[in-house]
Amino acid sequence: MDQFTVPQFIEHKPKIVGPLTFQQFIYVGAGGVICFFLYFTVPFFFFILGTIIILSIAALLAFGQSGGRPLPLVFKNFIAFTLQPKIYLWKKKVGPPPKLVQAEKPKPAEVKETPVPTMIGKSHLKDLSSQIR
Repeated sequence: MDQFTVPQFIEHKPKIVGPLTFQQFIYVGAGGVICFFLYFTVPFFFFILGTIIILSIAALLAFGQSGGRPLPLVFKNFIAFTLQPKIYLWKKKVGPPPKLVQAEKPKPAEVKETPVPTMIGKSHLKDLSSQIR
């Protein structure tokens, strides 16, 4: 028997109106309805300017993707991330405390006994004191 691998993680939205899914149709349709009302309510120059802007936004929302995800989902995630409170956690490392390196204490130098000079003969201090006066 032949074994076939079954593809996984496939997202396929059904096409409702021509090549558009229902969500895409809603975005393009809403942009078209807004432009229709602009035609009757504002001067022609502002209608053209508004139509370009509104239909560009509608096309981006309907067909645009960022990183393989639709732009409305990216905008929703951005707004949710921006408005949610942030909690920053600091996880202290569990384990024995780090060992501190202590400076080695200098060993006291061995005291060498120096020989005491002994006098041989008569002291010359009296002679010096008499010479200084």
